[in-house]
This record gives sequence, C-alpha cells and structure tokens, in this order.
Amino acid sequence: MADITAAAVKAFRERTGLPMMDCKKALTEAGGDEDKAVELLRKKGQALADKRSDRETAFGRFGLYIGTDKKVGAMVELLCESAPVTTNEQFIQLAADLAEQYATGPGAANADELLAQDSPSQPGTTLATQKEDMFNRIREVFKVGRMIRVESTCGGYMHHAGTTAGVLVEIEGGNDDAAKDVSMHIAAMRPESLSKDSIDPAVVASEREVLLEAALAEGKPQNIAEKMVDGRMQKFYAERCLLEQPFVKDDKQSVGEYAKANGMTVKNYWHWVIGEKIDA
Repeated sequence: MADITAAAVKAFRERTGLPMMDCKKALTEAGGDEDKAVELLRKKGQALADKRSDRETAFGRFGLYIGTDKKVGAMVELLCESAPVTTNEQFIQLAADLAEQYATGPGAANADELLAQDSPSQPGTTLATQKEDMFNRIREVFKVGRMIRVESTCGGYMHHAGTTAGVLVEIEGGNDDAAKDVSMHIAAMRPESLSKDSIDPAVVASEREVLLEAALAEGKPQNIAEKMVDGRMQKFYAERCLLEQPFVKDDKQSVGEYAKANGMTVKNYWHWVIGEKIDA
C-alpha cells in the first residue's frame, strides 16, 4: 500500500475541494494516483447523486447568453436544493456555461445532450463532469430545467441575480441597456402576451361583448356604446400586452414607444420563475 503523506492529502484537497478524510481515503484506494482518485470520487459521487435524485430542487438560478453583439441567445434553468447554493461561484459558473454552450454549441434536444458537451470555462471537461465535481464538493442534487435557444439577437435580465426569475427578449436593433430595461419591465409587470395581435381572438371577442353589454345596460345608444368599448379595450390591452403597457421607468410612454425611441423592435420574450412547472 502506498504511503500517503499529509502533504499529498493537502495538495489533493486543494485540487478537489473535498474534506481531508475523503481525500485521504480516495488516495489510499488509488495507490496515491491523483487522477485515479478523482475518478473514484466521481463514481462514488454519482452513485450518491443517483440515490438522492428524488430530492426536491426548489431553488436555483438562470444562466443567460445575451447581447446585441451576438446573433443567438439562450436561457437555461439550473436547479438545486437550497438557497445558499444559488450564490456559490461554481454554481453560478455552471449556469453561465450551460447557457453559453447551448447558444454557441451544436444545440441539444434535452439536458443530457447538453451536459455531454464541453464546458466553455473548462476546455476538455464536459458540463456533466463539471456538474459531478460540484456535487462532490457541495453534496446537493443539481438538475437542469428549462432551456430556450433563440436564433436571433437577444437581451435579458435576471431578477435577484437570476435566483428568482429570468427574462430573455428577442430583439432587432436597439442596444443592451434598452433590452435590459424592457426585460426588467417584464419581470416586474408580468405581461400575458407580446402585443394585441398575440392575444387569443376568442378572448378579445368575449371581452368586447362583455363591455358592450355593460355600456348598453347604462342606456347608451349602440354607436356610442361601441365607441366606449373601443376606449375600454385600450385599458384591457394595456393590462395584458407588453408593448401596450405603460413603461415602468416612464409611464408617460408605452413599452412599445420606449423600444421604438431606442431603435429597437421587440419580437418575442420568455419570462420564467425558478421552479415553475410550466413555461411562462
């Protein structure tokens, strides 16, 4: 059996970030071979992770890949078991790496396909291995949740540093600051749709009918009642449609007007809250 010195254990601990006893045991089993010890730890860590896979992952953060200097954007949800882990540097880096690789790599049909690809921040290491190494250090279950990749220029915003909500906005023109402002508005006001045209026509027709009946019940003539409905529908749209909503930083203009003033067209958006089971 190889003689495992205290200096060897200390050096291995600095490499892995694991407890001293775990490092000594792994080195002993590997006969002092650090690389072999790392593989042993990964296998044991994966076995433990599999046992804990049914644990709830109600916390997390979003990784964003955005910028008006880029032709593609992405947002990826990375989940964990506890709130403190969401501020861990390794966790933050993995979320960012997932988004960058999803945007700039060959694409992926699911989380497993993405994790099998190389890490942008650790060349020669897969994202799965990066995730496994983090589990061995932190001992929490990590899961990749929702993923969106947009073949277009995107802006975005991460509410509370991405630990509660993330917004990705598909844009044309504009600048990063304007795109972020619109994304922050989305996080705050939670619009239901992009524009008037994107609301279900049946919902619009139903609302108009209700408003018309109310106006007629007030004793208004048909032509006056219909004009009243037109005015009241503007409020309906302003409550639900992003481009019609009063801009949170300046309610004297709509979001659409703010975007136009910055030479920007908002084409689509995605607003996700950590742990939600459905797309938002």
